[in-house]
Amino acid sequence: RFHHTSTSHWCSCSKTISDEKYQDPFQLGKKDLKNLYEDIKKELLVSAAELKEMCDYYFDGKGKAFRPMIVVLMARACNIHHNNSKEVQASQRSVAIIAEMIHTASLVHDDVIDDANSRRGKRTLNQIWGERKAVLAGDFILSAASVALARIGNTTIISVLTQVIEDLVRGEFLQLGSKENENERFAHYLEKTFKKTASLIANSCKAVSILGCPDPKVHEIAYQYGKNVGIAFQLIDDVLDFTSCADHLGKPTAADLKLGLATGPVLFACRQFPEMNAMIMRRFSKPGDVERARKYVLQSDGVQQTTYLAQRYCHAATREIRKLRPSPEREALVHLTEMVLLRDK
Repeated sequence: RFHHTSTSHWCSCSKTISDEKYQDPFQLGKKDLKNLYEDIKKELLVSAAELKEMCDYYFDGKGKAFRPMIVVLMARACNIHHNNSKEVQASQRSVAIIAEMIHTASLVHDDVIDDANSRRGKRTLNQIWGERKAVLAGDFILSAASVALARIGNTTIISVLTQVIEDLVRGEFLQLGSKENENERFAHYLEKTFKKTASLIANSCKAVSILGCPDPKVHEIAYQYGKNVGIAFQLIDDVLDFTSCADHLGKPTAADLKLGLATGPVLFACRQFPEMNAMIMRRFSKPGDVERARKYVLQSDGVQQTTYLAQRYCHAATREIRKLRPSPEREALVHLTEMVLLRDK
């Protein structure tokens, strides 16, 4: 069982980097991400006006490009570690583009499965164009990502990144199922979290490390960093579903409960309020279940425990990345783990 930790305890991590070493990941990655969305749109060349409009809808340049930013920073950190090269290779930047395309395609499909009506503060594709067209748009973005991946011309990279697509599908199936055995539930939840969120970051980081450095130890460092940051990112996402307001988050709060999902805060709260077990098994389907479950979570230490678990994953990510040779990019990746913990949307 994870120990209770106060909010002040986990927030103090922001002071671990001195000002002189502080590197803003977004500033450092900006040069390599310039024209990222224009380049994605070039990959999505399509004659059908409606399909083009649908594809352009999420690639509007207003996203934070969190995943591509991690990928280009990891590329630079690995290149510097290997031969002190400070440039990102064209193939490594392509991996960043492909990662964002796969991620966006998965969001489009997720919104259809969840019948979601808002994403990033605006209406979802399925709300505007309907479910059938949204599924096809997601498929099209995925196919364009596959073409871009094939163009890299490296079978190892193709293998690493197609694993992401398999994991996304398997993760969605895991989410559709639930475990009766309470002890298996947390393992099921973490496996689903890895497949649906962390696999993309882990394997994209691994792909750019393979392109930049021949050392398998470096590939494993990149993979483990991405995996740990990815899981922490989702854990904090699951916390924000209980603690953030809908306007701030850009999507409705308690959305997971409404979908029948028991995330980290719920599973931790269940240990203090065993009556939640029955609600979890019926996927919060009875009238009043969602409100009651939300109340139990906020009365329990579920939010703090999930935050503490995210902190542990971020510490593991930091331990991994510090094995690389020092560089501004390495420090930015360390700082990124803190940003993941402290984000509020």
